[in-house]
Amino acid sequence: MTNKILVTGGAGFIGSHLCERLVNAGQDVLCVDNYFTGSKKNVAHLLDNPLFEVVRHDVTIPLYVEVQRIFNLACPASPVHYQFDPVQTTKTSVHGAINMLGLAKRVKARILQASTSEVYGDPEVHPQPESYWGKVNPIGIRSCYDEGKRCAETLFFDYNRQHQVDIKVMRIFNTYGPRMNPNDGRVVSNFIVQAIRGEDITIYGDGKQTRSFCYVDDLVEGMLRLMDTESGFTGPVNIGNPGEFTMLELAEKVIQFVDTKSKIVHRPLPQDDPRQRKPDIGLAQSKLGWQPQVQLDDGLKETISYFRRVLAA
Repeated sequence: MTNKILVTGGAGFIGSHLCERLVNAGQDVLCVDNYFTGSKKNVAHLLDNPLFEVVRHDVTIPLYVEVQRIFNLACPASPVHYQFDPVQTTKTSVHGAINMLGLAKRVKARILQASTSEVYGDPEVHPQPESYWGKVNPIGIRSCYDEGKRCAETLFFDYNRQHQVDIKVMRIFNTYGPRMNPNDGRVVSNFIVQAIRGEDITIYGDGKQTRSFCYVDDLVEGMLRLMDTESGFTGPVNIGNPGEFTMLELAEKVIQFVDTKSKIVHRPLPQDDPRQRKPDIGLAQSKLGWQPQVQLDDGLKETISYFRRVLAA
């Protein structure tokens, strides 16, 4: 069955991969983006497809369209971008959620919120299950994103309880792959761009802090499976790769695969930077039959070849 599907943030890194999967599956896709961090280039290859439509729009302003499903991905997701205009970041999470939930309520659409592992803050529980409430600084430099996303989750569950809106909430852990923005300040793109350019690779702190890296194709698969679960199941559900790597291990892999003479240099750790991040994916495995398929080595090689093309252009 063909649905009219709205993807906010659809020209972004993850959003463009989601739009592509939906169009390839024969769905009718309306991509909405204000291009703050998204790019027309990410969806240029879809523009000639009659199932794909793109509209420049900011989700902090109400949107009046007729759709059956909504994927709400709109929000800058890297510290460089979300700290550039922190007030607007919070507005995007909070006003954006209110506007998209209002639309879902009006047209009786099912809506999925792209939440984040940042709701766990600097966690005291490891790995992080969905039942953990997190340890978040409400007044720090990352709070515009962390608390904005936490508030969005609150709104989703209140719209569900108060207005019976059919919601799904997904907590996304570190994701990487082609179409990442080279200037987004995320660790995978930073390391790869620095290595390709032969620059020093910058590690913040001692490099022993850990992250789990999920390849974008695996993430989109989890997102689609969550959207298709029965209406009584809301989540939140962690979607991420439980393989855990230190920043030093990641840097060494990138240096090896790029075959660069880049050296590792250390800089001070930013405020509120989490020491550990690893998803407990038991719920995704049991409810969605989902687990990541792409190994870090394979995903890194794909991502490196993408960045080689981008940086050579």
